Amino acid sequence: MLPKYKKVGKVLSVSMVAVLSLSLLAACGKKDEAATPETNDTSAVVASYDGGTITANEFDMEQRVMKFLYPEYAQMMEMDDFKDYLVRQEVAYEYLSGKASEEAKTEGAKVATEQFDKMKASVQADQWTEMLKAQNLTDQNIKDYMTRIMTVIKDKETGVTEDAIKKEFETNKDQFTTASVRHVLINFTDPDTQKERKKEDALKIAKEVKTKLDAGEDFAKVAKEYSEDPGSADNGGLYENTPVSNWVEAFKEAAKTLPINKISDPVETEYGYHVMKVESRTEADYSKLTDEQKETLKSQLAAAEIDTFMTNELDKIVKEVNLPKTDKAEEGTTEGTEGTTGTGTGTEGDKSTETKTDESTGTDAKTDQGTKTESDATTGDSADTSSK
Repeated sequence: MLPKYKKVGKVLSVSMVAVLSLSLLAACGKKDEAATPETNDTSAVVASYDGGTITANEFDMEQRVMKFLYPEYAQMMEMDDFKDYLVRQEVAYEYLSGKASEEAKTEGAKVATEQFDKMKASVQADQWTEMLKAQNLTDQNIKDYMTRIMTVIKDKETGVTEDAIKKEFETNKDQFTTASVRHVLINFTDPDTQKERKKEDALKIAKEVKTKLDAGEDFAKVAKEYSEDPGSADNGGLYENTPVSNWVEAFKEAAKTLPINKISDPVETEYGYHVMKVESRTEADYSKLTDEQKETLKSQLAAAEIDTFMTNELDKIVKEVNLPKTDKAEEGTTEGTEGTTGTGTGTEGDKSTETKTDESTGTDAKTDQGTKTESDATTGDSADTSSK
């Protein structure tokens, strides 16, 4: 198991628990010309393990489904060590799904079908067709993948106790604490010139914003004038009823601790300075969790079991991996790729809020400055399927 991809693996497994945030729309691109594997698969074996093998055609299918569901990983999939990770992950799920109980297989197929239907319904029919064509896939290919993932998760959920769910809740309270926050972001990069802005210059502007707000100027008006967060500026700087876990650390801590309606001093994140005001905050309470939210926690515990298996047991069952080398450089990868996206005002492309999709199936993946997305989707909340 490659430690650098540990978080990625978590994302790729857990995010099936909820409706995937369809950054899928980005998958409408050049068609992958690889053919769908035929029933009589005579392609070379690329991995063998106790009880089975993975063929080149099966691994090709796995990669194309992955590119469809997680287009943000497409470039990484050209790298030899990432391919090695993916084929080992495929081995893990094939092996574990084969060991799953009949009840888990039935429940996994049921949940996978429900999630697939929701996912497909969230995209226009012609777009869905084009996305499938781009990777030379069918609906059944996607369903089969999701069923395998959900079967393993449902099997691992069997041993999860109520006490374990409560403990997981205490560890991840932020996941269920929401806040409505207005903020003005002054970037460390000038959005007009794309040139780096000195910290002292950004701080000077942020302090100017705070002075105006302290003097009683309307926050929404000031945000529209000053804020450089494309995800909230036009909305008066407002992120409404958002899980605080979606945001990068400094922004999250301010959202959790600022007195209601108090204008903050400039809060520094990796993206710039934020002047914030928390308008409301709802603290998490286990007794008030919905059944769906408890299922989210249960699925996270199941995912942790899978992660433990991949870390401690997988190498014991893998006999051989024999993938052809592509000699692609690893330049440009980041060790901490954690999934689909967080509000730190966080995706790299637009310096926006990092939205954290880690370990929680279904949270909206916001890619605007200030929100943090880690693709471990939060089960339960439907993911944002709007076109980026």
